Amino acid sequence: MQQLQQYFELMIRDNVEKIIISSPVKKSDEYKKIVVENKAGKYQIAKYTQKQVFHENLDENDIAFRLAELSFQKYKQVNGISASSEHIILLSKDGRATYKVKKRATDKVTLSAAGGASEAGAACPVKQENSHNRKKNYILQEGMKIEPLTDMGVFTADGKVVNSMYDKYKQINRFIEILDDEISKSGLKKLNVIDFGCGKSYLTFVVYYYLTEIMHMEVNMIGLDLKSDVIKKCNEAAKKYGYDTLKFELGDINGFKAPFDVDMVITLHACDTATDFALYNAIEWKAKMIFSVPCCQHELNKQIEPQKLAILSRYGILKERFSAIATDAIRCNLLEYMGYKTQILEFVDFDNTPKNLMIRAVKRGVTPPAVTRRAREEVDALVSEFGFEPTLMKLLGLND
Repeated sequence: MQQLQQYFELMIRDNVEKIIISSPVKKSDEYKKIVVENKAGKYQIAKYTQKQVFHENLDENDIAFRLAELSFQKYKQVNGISASSEHIILLSKDGRATYKVKKRATDKVTLSAAGGASEAGAACPVKQENSHNRKKNYILQEGMKIEPLTDMGVFTADGKVVNSMYDKYKQINRFIEILDDEISKSGLKKLNVIDFGCGKSYLTFVVYYYLTEIMHMEVNMIGLDLKSDVIKKCNEAAKKYGYDTLKFELGDINGFKAPFDVDMVITLHACDTATDFALYNAIEWKAKMIFSVPCCQHELNKQIEPQKLAILSRYGILKERFSAIATDAIRCNLLEYMGYKTQILEFVDFDNTPKNLMIRAVKRGVTPPAVTRRAREEVDALVSEFGFEPTLMKLLGLND
């Protein structure tokens, strides 16, 4: 279903005016067709039965996943119409998809499921891909002079992707695309960024490059880590690249005092409750955007004591995975409660790492009271059932 969602994301990127999902796999299916209309960035879904029509309304952040969910293994064809193109998805019974784009009054181009569009967010038109998706319209394209990618062995000296590093290249682009989804529509010209637990910081350098060289923003960025040798090398590299407003500091996530008003917080694979301290700081700073890839969610695994659902703690592996899921579900709801529109996104393929989920949170102007109430009630119910005492909840003073 992920591939299908990515195809829908390509349609949304091309500002399709209407999407028609048709030809049900089974005649007995409830909905005979589904029609989606784009109304100024809001999407109305009309699901047609034999005699009735049912409606849903979603925004652009949620529509691609919902359409993939509605159509996967249930319909044979999808047509999306934009001002300049017709997008076509042909679906087989087992879920394989072929994606085509017809440019109006121009030749048809095809992207097959075999070649795959393994990343979302590429700009149309879509070109015929070879086996490595070499011609995909990534944000960080081959031929660009991106010194950090050369130093980490992803690019050759002349800007070509090293064959053995192509998966890493796609992962880095996926991360940048997730940032770009929010930054490109934020309207911000200046950005103050904190990267907690930056490690060797190649990704920090790439983010800085994207913000300054591609988005042409005025950026102040700090990478924070506990290893002094790492900080020294990173500051030397920043000087080498001429990244004058990128600095690295030695320090703990817990209690770090930012030297500026923070607009964006990044935290990648901060272990266990370090992620909670990073999220807490971001909330306290009223950061506009948060991008967090959690790691090693051990805290709740040690606390879990189900009242009625003991089955979820009986088997070690399932207990561990459920605890990790519960950890991030609580984090997301607490962010919603604190005024952020929050999503969980797949950062990289599960085959590459099981730690493949990213929390993306964007500060709302006004949070509907119903959203706040539901977010808190759901957390309270989960905490009560399993005896959890989440660190982020304590930090926010919400565990009383």
